[in-house]
Amino acid sequence: MNKAELINAIAQSADLSKAVAGRALDGLTETITNALKAGDTVTLVGFGSFQVKSRAEREGRNPSTGEPITIAAAQKPSFKAGKGLKDSVN
Repeated sequence: MNKAELINAIAQSADLSKAVAGRALDGLTETITNALKAGDTVTLVGFGSFQVKSRAEREGRNPSTGEPITIAAAQKPSFKAGKGLKDSVN
């Protein structure tokens, strides 16, 4: 499902126009992104939680030359599914 299909599904499910559903979806993603940038965790009970995890600096290899390179430390967004979502999928 892509973004347009998701907007259509939200609009139909919540009896909204596609424009309103699109703004709602954009607002949700922007809010989650801003919270993660601030270092917060976003928890949607029954669905799951979004958080930022730290990835340590590590050594890798350049695939074309095989020489070792250092891969910088980074912050990565992470999602952990909640019990309700896990149960509904299984």
